[in-house]
Amino acid sequence: MEIPKTYDPKITEDKWYAYWIKHKFFRSIPDEREPYTIVIPPPNVTGVLHMGHMLNNTIQDVLIRKARMQGKNACWVPGTDHASIATEAKVVALLKEKGIKKSDLTREEFLKYAWEWKEKYGGIILKQLEKLGASCDWDRTRFTMEPDLSEAVIDVFIDLYNKGEIYRGVRMVNWDPQGLTAVSDEEVHHKEVNSKLYYVKYKIEDLTPALSKGEGEKWITIATTRPETILGDTAVCVHPNDERYKHLKGKRAIIPIVNRSVPIIFDDYIDLEFGTGALKVTPAHDINDYNLGVKHNLEVIDTIGPNGKMSEAAKFYIGEDRFTVRKKIAKDLEEMGQIVKIEDIKNKVGYSERTDAVIEPKLSMQWFLKMDRISKPALDNVLN
Repeated sequence: MEIPKTYDPKITEDKWYAYWIKHKFFRSIPDEREPYTIVIPPPNVTGVLHMGHMLNNTIQDVLIRKARMQGKNACWVPGTDHASIATEAKVVALLKEKGIKKSDLTREEFLKYAWEWKEKYGGIILKQLEKLGASCDWDRTRFTMEPDLSEAVIDVFIDLYNKGEIYRGVRMVNWDPQGLTAVSDEEVHHKEVNSKLYYVKYKIEDLTPALSKGEGEKWITIATTRPETILGDTAVCVHPNDERYKHLKGKRAIIPIVNRSVPIIFDDYIDLEFGTGALKVTPAHDINDYNLGVKHNLEVIDTIGPNGKMSEAAKFYIGEDRFTVRKKIAKDLEEMGQIVKIEDIKNKVGYSERTDAVIEPKLSMQWFLKMDRISKPALDNVLN
């Protein structure tokens, strides 16, 4: 027998994995032995596996193989996840490269492309797991859009809803204007970008001469990186201990462009040292502003539509993209003499992991799942 000078892992790995599969060493049939089961966290069919997947699946494989060696009935269930909107974004991008718009396709035509994507990348993922040497029970391979699994999801949803664990409400979400969907915090990645900080002065409404010490006292200056949201401002907020603004208690300010009269409110949320110490409050487009709005019972004006364009509620620049309006409104404010100064800054902006669109904080009717009770069994096992 000739022994090769160098070890070729491919020959050995392929030979033994084929042997294991042929003899169904990974097949699990319920019997009297103690069961030990892992359902693989199904990888998304949005692409191929990366090193993080390989590490995670290696750990699972170690646990399953150890259980087999201990005489347990070990079962590792493989599968893939449809990843819904994330996969849709990938398919839309693929079609764009081919010069095809999703809007030009029927539902059935688009789903045909989506299933083709799933067959391609789902197959690659499973082959990658095999190449890793994963000791999965391949006869149990599942896909999350199989009819019985989809029905199970609906059954669980209805059950949790009836138990009061699932509820619906208007909440501030991370809105993806390109994907037209809410995305989780984990799906938002922040990039440091070059931005501009606009200092804009708002006129104080009906300030009496006795309270005004000069022309500067008739205005209050705010700083914002998002002047397009000025159209949705419903208050100006200052700190109750800020001596600069104590004379404005009970007063109101005029929002430029829309000429809306809004209250000047006092709240210790404000950082005395940041900016001018005065904050424009836009409850519809910032989570902290929304919380201030709830606390002070402020009006909510949603000026940016789901597609990232100005809504009818904005009253001005209707139908124009939010970033186009940012430049336009800055120019208009400058012509009105209400831009005090503009600074170049670096700040972090949230981007959708799915489409790379800039995230828009937005109030939306969404479904939510209460986690306190449902997570308790898992937490108890981890902590105890």
